[in-house]
Amino acid sequence: MRRFVRSVLFDGSFYITSFVLMVIFLPLMLLPQGAIFWAGRVWVNVSMGLLKALVGLSYRVEGLENLPVGPCIVACKHESAWETLIFHSLLNRPGYALKRELTWIPLINLYFWRMGMVIIDRGAGASALKSLVNGARRVIAQGRPLVIFPEGTRGVPGKPSEYQAGVGVLYRDLGVPVIPVALNSGLFWGRRSPLKHPGQITIQFLPPIQPGLSRVEFMTKLTDCIESACDILNAEK
Repeated sequence: MRRFVRSVLFDGSFYITSFVLMVIFLPLMLLPQGAIFWAGRVWVNVSMGLLKALVGLSYRVEGLENLPVGPCIVACKHESAWETLIFHSLLNRPGYALKRELTWIPLINLYFWRMGMVIIDRGAGASALKSLVNGARRVIAQGRPLVIFPEGTRGVPGKPSEYQAGVGVLYRDLGVPVIPVALNSGLFWGRRSPLKHPGQITIQFLPPIQPGLSRVEFMTKLTDCIESACDILNAEK
């Protein structure tokens, strides 16, 4: 019961604080884009502080040395809402590949637009893949990292879902390193679960996959390295 109450307190505090900050930061829309990314870092840091104070859930980061200086694709395991937040704090001006439904949320859609996020209509078939590639080219051309969740949706820890073809197309067409990312966030903040559990999430940046592999080789390597690293993190927990 206590854990449920603490989780509800966090949810309420998170949504209220997020709304207040988004309103306060609206004038930054008139400034250069960097001001909006600064606001994003503040928002995430406040959210992580609330998560630690109210739930007792913190995090640790491993493998930051694997991030290149230039643009790259960050391909992250997706188990929780947590990882949709954290990259604003860990990366410099990240661009996310986002499903179109998120742009229907008032106010936050303005921030997505100002940050130059890549919006994908997942029901649009081949045109969705084209919009992903075009949007990713724009982010990479700006020297920014692109965050993508290759599974396309949140999964259950220990039960890998199919990795979608989009990340393989980006790897082939963009010619930049892909950084696999493993984590165990789903053990603490699960998919569609009202409960958040105390502990420490681990997020791991794994060694980059350099351009040059075939799409099949790349997809196999990406899946194997992420899933094996996640298995180890889950076993440690």
